[in-house]
Amino acid sequence: MIIKFVTIFLSSIIFFIVLELIRRERLTFKYAFGWLAVSILAVFLTVFDRLLFQTADFFGFELTSNFIFFTLLAVFVFFSLIMTIFLCDQNNRIDKIIQKLGILEFELNELNKKREDKR
Repeated sequence: MIIKFVTIFLSSIIFFIVLELIRRERLTFKYAFGWLAVSILAVFLTVFDRLLFQTADFFGFELTSNFIFFTLLAVFVFFSLIMTIFLCDQNNRIDKIIQKLGILEFELNELNKKREDKR
C-alpha cells in the first residue's frame, strides 16, 4: 500500500515540476505533453491497478513488472526518437540561418565595396 502512495506522490511531483517549467517558459507544452501524460497515466494505473494486471495478462506477460519495464522502455525509445527528430529539425534550421547570414554578409560587403569605389 505504501508503494501506491509513493508512486502517486512522485508522479504528482513530476506533474507539478513540468507545469512549473511550462509556466517559467523553460519548457513548451508541445514537449511537456508527454511527461504530463506519463505522470497522469502513472497515477491512473496506480489507483486502478487491476487494469494494469489485466493489460499485462492480455499482452501475454507472466509478470506485471515485466510489462511495466517493457512499456517504459518503449516509451523512452519513443521519446528518444521524437527528440532526435526535433534535434535534426533544429540542425537544419541552424544550417539555413547560417547560409542566409553568409549571403547577407557577402551582399553587405559588396555594397560597402561599391560605396567605397564611388568615393
